[in-house]
Amino acid sequence: MEYLVHMSRKLEKTLREMPDNAKRTLFYLVNDIRETGPVRPEYKNYSKPGKDLYHCHLAHSWVAVWRNENGSYVVEVEYVGSREKAPY
Repeated sequence: MEYLVHMSRKLEKTLREMPDNAKRTLFYLVNDIRETGPVRPEYKNYSKPGKDLYHCHLAHSWVAVWRNENGSYVVEVEYVGSREKAPY
């Protein structure tokens, strides 16, 4: 069964500003989450900073943070942006 990955409309502006390499990594990440779930240890600096919360680096200063509540098949990408402003 595939996971349903949601990204907020608020991230659209961020996506337009991202460098191509970070954007490409984000799209690979979302596709991998969709196919096999939120646990993605093969991504650079992957960690689980909190309950149901995951994070990895997309490029040197770009990160993604996503949440998977209670092991459901719905994953919410909560943040994409600079690692300095990441919400964890």
